[in-house]
Amino acid sequence: MTKKERAKKICDLLKTDYPEAICQLNADTPFQLLVATRLSAQCTDARVNLITPDLFKKYPSENELAEAEIEDVEGLIHSCGFYRAKAKDLVGMARDVRDIYKGVLPDTIEELTKLPGVGRKTANLIVGDVYKKPAVVADTHVIRITNLLGLTDSKDPKNVEMQLKKLLPPEESNDFCHRIVLHGRAVCIARRPKCEQCCLKEACKHYFSKSK
Repeated sequence: MTKKERAKKICDLLKTDYPEAICQLNADTPFQLLVATRLSAQCTDARVNLITPDLFKKYPSENELAEAEIEDVEGLIHSCGFYRAKAKDLVGMARDVRDIYKGVLPDTIEELTKLPGVGRKTANLIVGDVYKKPAVVADTHVIRITNLLGLTDSKDPKNVEMQLKKLLPPEESNDFCHRIVLHGRAVCIARRPKCEQCCLKEACKHYFSKSK
């Protein structure tokens, strides 16, 4: 079995255990998803989902957030870590989305990464979830688990993204990443993976090496 064939098999196996491939961040609009994703850096999705209701109640769109005092945003997001840098980025991205992009999020990685605080992970999530284009969100779960599976061999997010783009069917890439995140939380847990319970063990390089 080639690596590309194994990637397709892994996609199929994940579909069985995780039929609902959805983003774990709560957001009602594309801009809110952009904000939530920026907040999720070095922070759990669960924590972000506790923070965003009050944030979005006060600043529901880029129009309100663009006029916010950075110190006020800091107070609302204080518990998510790196809150000063994130608050500055949120107000900056709101102003750019309002003033440069006229309230419409860009639909390419190149344009999205021009926004303050937006890296490739965030940009890929917007491209995939909002615009339904093939994208690979190389977050910590995806990097760790695809290395274990033997699909990738790097800890660098961009390298992992590019390696997976060569292996995954384009139409499967978005859902693959969401399912890997779910799998990482439920079964392939960092430092204590439940290998015997894993739906991917028949296609996992780590499992076979451990068995030997």
